[in-house]
Amino acid sequence: MKIPLTLDPHRHVFNEARYLPSPNADERPDERDLQLIVIHGISLPPGRFGGSGVEQLFTNTLDPTEDDYYRQIQGLKVSSHLFINRRGELMQFVPFNKRAWHAGVSHFKDRSACNDFSIGIELEGTDKTPYTAAQYETLSQVLLSLVAAYPTLSLERVRGHSDIAPGRKSDPGEYFMWSFLDGVKAHKAVMDAKT
Repeated sequence: MKIPLTLDPHRHVFNEARYLPSPNADERPDERDLQLIVIHGISLPPGRFGGSGVEQLFTNTLDPTEDDYYRQIQGLKVSSHLFINRRGELMQFVPFNKRAWHAGVSHFKDRSACNDFSIGIELEGTDKTPYTAAQYETLSQVLLSLVAAYPTLSLERVRGHSDIAPGRKSDPGEYFMWSFLDGVKAHKAVMDAKT
């Protein structure tokens, strides 16, 4: 496993991420209340990888003439804290202390409005497509770095969008390998034992 990412403690942004600020974000009710990490899957246009559709969507610069599907989502105001493309490259759109608009109508345990207390991570993919080894590697680094930087977060509270919005959302989909989390937890246990 690679060295964990480094976080700018003043900007709440990973130093190694390509940072494109999204206008689709606002203040959290309590920026110290981070309890949940939500994994999503996205591709724009749906099922096509490698383009700039996702970053355009999150920055409100999507051109509706580029694809018929873009006309359907024109005016949609959404974002996520992070996006990991198929090559494992990391982009950040919203600082972690701000509220990204990724979860929508959602519930976790006895709480609703998960955007208030969660970090959203989008993986480039579909419900019916396996994610890449490079994506899992970057996601592992992201998770380890987040739980190290924000003590209220836990690897035990990583969920899919489908878990917090059942019936409404199905991502990250059936091909997402939740078993990878066991390796992340094992790595964290080893690192914790050394400190």
